[in-house]
Amino acid sequence: MYNLLKGKRGIIFGALDESSIAWKVALQAHEEGAVFTLSNAPIAMRMGKINELAATCNNAVIIPADATSMEELANVLTKSMEVLGGKIDFVLHSIGMSPNVRKKIHYTQSNYDNYMKSMDVSAISLHKLLQAAMQLDAISEWGSVVALTYIAAQRVFPDYNDMADAKALMESITRSFGYHYGVKNKVRINTISQSPTRTTAGSGVSGFDAFFTYADKLSPLGNASAESCANYCISMFSDLTRMVTMQNLFHDGGFSFTGVSEALIEEMSKEKE
Repeated sequence: MYNLLKGKRGIIFGALDESSIAWKVALQAHEEGAVFTLSNAPIAMRMGKINELAATCNNAVIIPADATSMEELANVLTKSMEVLGGKIDFVLHSIGMSPNVRKKIHYTQSNYDNYMKSMDVSAISLHKLLQAAMQLDAISEWGSVVALTYIAAQRVFPDYNDMADAKALMESITRSFGYHYGVKNKVRINTISQSPTRTTAGSGVSGFDAFFTYADKLSPLGNASAESCANYCISMFSDLTRMVTMQNLFHDGGFSFTGVSEALIEEMSKEKE
């Protein structure tokens, strides 16, 4: 460890269990010297193991919140500053949910109540969080906010459904709010576009296993692991990346810029023989 976050305070949203990226970010942030609070929706907290994570991370305080509620998000920010003893230096937004995906409703047949819920939870929650933070002056100068996204925001992945629209909206919010928060208080806001990862949420997407293998064969470095994504998040929280903001940063082993790989060509050639 390098003490990259020594003396820094943070909030980590979305840790569910050992397979979630947010869980691994929390472990790495703890190892790098940070103190932080944990937050998730009450139903997610009942389903997950967040109490175990809190105990491992120096008994981090858990603050439940519905990420679509401005009041509850403001409460997370206010209580976090009270518990941690000052303004927040970093925030991880690892929040996403799609009722249409869960109910296997095809994108072209979307239930629009479900669709709006997906947008609110998975994207607009970031806007609400940032607005609440700005109103409360909760994030310190040169603070860093990172939200997790996916390349389906730019390219078509049919089974990703309305989550692709949500991620596209979230990336737009990152750019727009990143400008305003940067001007106001030098707060930097970025998204990290991660490889397909075997998390509870990711594995719920139809055809995930087949696509995971495909992406691994296409990427020159292979799929990026959840652990390596956590490391990248830590670097974005640190002072080493102070001039990076409003960016969508691909963390995918080169998948995003590879048209085809020799491994895939060889596999497809074998199928024709």
